[in-house]
Amino acid sequence: MGLMHRIHQAPAAPAPVAPKKEFTAAASETPNILQETLMQDHSLHELKEKIHRRLIDKIDLSKIDDIPKQELRLQVREVIEGLLQEEGSIGSDYNRDRLSDEIMNEIFGLGPLEPLLNDPTVADILVNTHSQVYVERSGKLELTNTVFKDDQHLLNIIDRIVSRIGRRIDESSPMVDARLEDGSRVNAIIPPLAIDGPSVSIRKFGVNKISTEDLIKLDTITEPIARVLQAAVKARLNILVSGGTGSGKTTLLNILSSYIPSTERIVTVEDAAELQLQQDHVVRLETRPPNLEGKGKITLRDLIVNALRMRPDRIIVGEVRGPEALDMLQAMNTGHDGSITTLHANSTRDALRRLETMILMAGSNLTDRAMREQISSAIDLIIQISRLSDGSRKLLKLSEITGMEGSTISLQDIFIYEKMGVTEDGRVRGGFRTTGLRPKFADKLLLSGIALPPDIFEPKLEEPAVHTEEEAA
Repeated sequence: MGLMHRIHQAPAAPAPVAPKKEFTAAASETPNILQETLMQDHSLHELKEKIHRRLIDKIDLSKIDDIPKQELRLQVREVIEGLLQEEGSIGSDYNRDRLSDEIMNEIFGLGPLEPLLNDPTVADILVNTHSQVYVERSGKLELTNTVFKDDQHLLNIIDRIVSRIGRRIDESSPMVDARLEDGSRVNAIIPPLAIDGPSVSIRKFGVNKISTEDLIKLDTITEPIARVLQAAVKARLNILVSGGTGSGKTTLLNILSSYIPSTERIVTVEDAAELQLQQDHVVRLETRPPNLEGKGKITLRDLIVNALRMRPDRIIVGEVRGPEALDMLQAMNTGHDGSITTLHANSTRDALRRLETMILMAGSNLTDRAMREQISSAIDLIIQISRLSDGSRKLLKLSEITGMEGSTISLQDIFIYEKMGVTEDGRVRGGFRTTGLRPKFADKLLLSGIALPPDIFEPKLEEPAVHTEEEAA
C-alpha cells in the first residue's frame, strides 16, 4: 500500500480519552460504577496508545508528503482498522469506528477537541483543565464530557496548535495567542501561570456568514435600525462598536463592513484575523508577536500607521485596546471617513472613557478637553451591543455624538432596547424604542443622496417576538 514500510519510530502522541459516561445508578452504587468506568477508560487509553505506536512502526514517513491528504487519511484509517482487528475485542461500549476516529483525530487533528471544532452549534470551546471542558451554544455555557488523558496530553495538543504558526509555549513564555487553519482564535496559558494545569480558550471561526436578515430574525436589531446603519456606512460616518466579551462585536462589524461599496479600497487591521469581508478590494493586516529572541514585534499601532500610507478609502480596526486608539482617531480626523472599529465597554459612556484612557497610554500630552474634542470630532456613531442573561444578543443603544457641551462629550440616543421582564423559561422580553430625536447626521445622509423613510425616527416602541438563536437558525 506504500505506507507499510518502517522508517523509524517516532514518539507516540498521547491518545484521546473516551467521553465520560452518564450515570443513572443509585447513589450507593456510584463509587463502584465510577471505579469500573475509570478502569475501562484506562484500558482504552492503553489500547489507543498501543495502536498509535504500532501505526508509527508501519508508516513509511518518507512517502507521506507525496500522497494527497485525502488518500493519506484513507490509507492510515485502513492500517488502524487492521491493527484493531488484530487486537480483538475492545469492549461493548466502544465500536471500532469510534476508536478509529479518535486515533485519526490524534494523528491528523487536535485529539479530543476535533469533534467540538467540527460541531457547527459550538461557538466557543473553553478547556479549564484536562478533565473539564465547556462549550458555548446559543449564548449558554455547557459542560461537556470531553476530557484529555492528563495535563501532558493537553499540553501536547496546545504545542501542536502553536507550532503550526511558528509560535512556542513553555515556562519562559507561558501565554500565547494563535489561530487555527480555519481562522478560529486560540488563547492558551500553562503553568506556572495557570495553577490547575494548561488552559485553552477557542473562539470558533464562523463558517456560515451571518447577514443583516439573520440579525433581524434573531431580534438583535430591527429593520429600521438596519436601514439606518446601512445608510450611515454608505454616507461614510465613523462608527465605534462597543460591547462586552462574546457580545457579537465582530459579527456586527462584519455586517457593517458588507455595506461598504465594492469600488472602495479597504484596509483591515487586526490582532488576530477574524473579519470576513465580502469585497474584492481588501488588504488584510495582522499583528506579529516577537520572535524567540524577543525581536520583530509588530503592533496594531505600527499597522495603523502603515495602513495610512496604503491609500485606503476605509480603515477597519478589529479592536482597539491600547495606544493605537489615538492613531485611529487621527486617521478618522484626517480624511479617512467611514472607518469602523470596536472596543470592550459596557456602555456608550464607558466607551468614551476607555478611549480617553487609551489616548493617555499613547503618551499624548493632550489636555482632557483636547482629548474629548478629538474623540467628538472623529466619531459619529456609537453602537452598544450586549449579550443578555438568556444568551441572546441585542443592540442596546445606537447613539450619536453631537459635539461638546463645555468639557463633556454630548451624546443623543436614537434607538434604545428596553427590557420588559423575563419569561417563565428565562428568556428576556423587551422592545426597541425610537427616541424621536432626529440625528444631526440625517442631513449628511441627504447630501450623500441617501433617503430614509420620513417616519423612521418617529417615536415608537416595537416589541419583537422572543426567539432563541437556535430557533432563528
